[in-house]
Amino acid sequence: MTLPIPAQEALAQFEQARGWEQRARLLMQIGDRLEPLDEAEKVEANRVHGCESLVWLVAERVDGLWRFKASSDARLLRGLLALLLVRVQGLGSVELAGLDLREWFSQLGLERQLSPSRSNGLHAVLQRMAELVATA
Repeated sequence: MTLPIPAQEALAQFEQARGWEQRARLLMQIGDRLEPLDEAEKVEANRVHGCESLVWLVAERVDGLWRFKASSDARLLRGLLALLLVRVQGLGSVELAGLDLREWFSQLGLERQLSPSRSNGLHAVLQRMAELVATA
């Protein structure tokens, strides 16, 4: 599966980062560029459960391809969400279902920095994406 252009760009940035400090700084910068959710979208129906932090996820299907928006109250998690979104934007339902999240974060060099709770939270987001796709 080829990576979308924004995912390729993110991967190139993380490949150049040296050490956790640079990756953490990159994560926060990427998170700061995440498209903000409207307050009307930050409702219980859009909340992702299974995350320690508050996380919201909104999905829409355009011409059979998925577009997602997400936000969190935690800055580092916003960066992780942004990296997840650049990987999944514009995928079809089958591609989305086949995504290996662990491999993506491993490619970025972030797998060791994902605490069990962050990893579980990201998987909860991916699970919520799958639920939204399945009910569409």
